[in-house]
Amino acid sequence: MDMEARGHSEHPEALRLWLRMLTCTQLVEKQVRSQLREQFDTTLPRFDLMAQLERNPEGLKMNELSRRMMVTGGNVTGITDQLVAEGVVERAGVEGDRPAYRVRLTARGRKVFGEMARQHEAWIVAAFESLSAREVESLHKLLGKVKQHHNAQQLDKLETI
Repeated sequence: MDMEARGHSEHPEALRLWLRMLTCTQLVEKQVRSQLREQFDTTLPRFDLMAQLERNPEGLKMNELSRRMMVTGGNVTGITDQLVAEGVVERAGVEGDRPAYRVRLTARGRKVFGEMARQHEAWIVAAFESLSAREVESLHKLLGKVKQHHNAQQLDKLETI
């Protein structure tokens, strides 16, 4: 049973919308996870870690990776160990911070990730192919309003502290 099945007609429309968005997110994510496994023999967390490193060519400290991925340091260490063993990422010491390591993609890692990223983009585009370009743009703008409202509420809370 998907999340949307939890909603009933007597629930507020906003709750039913939330459940539909959550269901759609889970369906797309399930497809992406499956495709990553089938085509690249990898996982979404490994893809996400490599994506963070691709956006930061100079590399990131392990604690930065953990924060950006919103997972524990142990999870990042385990994934990093696997990717180092495969030769797609490397660790380098951080000058002035002896226990810290900076992790970055190797040349091979950039090539491997580039292939995965192109495919990932195609999968996401395909996930929304039932919508017209105008509908995608409209949905993006509407969800942007929700995001902006939420961010404004968070700022209001911080200002009252």
